[in-house]
Amino acid sequence: MPVPTTLVRKLTDAATADAVDQARAALLEDVPAEDVGDYLGHELDGLRVVTHRFACTRRGYVGWHWAVTLTRASRQKRVTVDEVVLLPGDEAIVAPAWVPYRERIKSGDLSPGDLLPVSDDDPRLVPTYSFGDDPLDADAKAQIRTVAKDLGLGRVRTLSPEGRDLAAERWYDGDGGPDSPIAKSAPDHCSSCGFLVRLAGPLSELFGVCANADANDDGRVVSFDHGCGAHSEVRLSKRQQPVPPAPPVIDTMTADDLELF
Repeated sequence: MPVPTTLVRKLTDAATADAVDQARAALLEDVPAEDVGDYLGHELDGLRVVTHRFACTRRGYVGWHWAVTLTRASRQKRVTVDEVVLLPGDEAIVAPAWVPYRERIKSGDLSPGDLLPVSDDDPRLVPTYSFGDDPLDADAKAQIRTVAKDLGLGRVRTLSPEGRDLAAERWYDGDGGPDSPIAKSAPDHCSSCGFLVRLAGPLSELFGVCANADANDDGRVVSFDHGCGAHSEVRLSKRQQPVPPAPPVIDTMTADDLELF
């Protein structure tokens, strides 16, 4: 625990505070010289007890420092070494905050055979027949599945407004939106492209699927104001047209003509 500032002057011992060289020498007895950096100062730990700090240059220990604690017995001039330790500083690399595995999974992480269950109370999904917000118990959830099966709805749950909005924001802000580099340099928008396959439902007002095999976004969701150089109406100007080959030269010479030479 740091010593209060008001007591620093009373407790400061010149012999231990000035013994920087002795602290470094003690450190080098246990640590390779290449792992010891600049002197970082000292801290007062108590009466005639001082800890000298040295930067740690060892690989993998960014922000750590060596701490050498010195002390001096009462009425003794000789300074002795208490301990030599390696300590993390404020900028040391530490483990990040724990994130549950479900929140760490991103698009593209699943491998063949992997299963990623969706919880029954996922806010992105609602019962197919209703958009109600009332919480459901286990019996009600079982009834929903039975009703969906009996009515032939095909899906027990479908996107909720929240799930739909999250998907729209993710798609619009992604590579298929208007702010991607390829869209900013495109000659026109996807809304006027013949290769755009429109979606059904509320998302159809802003998104479609690219069906151009030559485009980077083939088979992907794109916004209407996205675009690329493979737009169906792209035409090259005369200056951009490939240069036609020179007309062929017809050789009219015959074997008889060659005999004349």
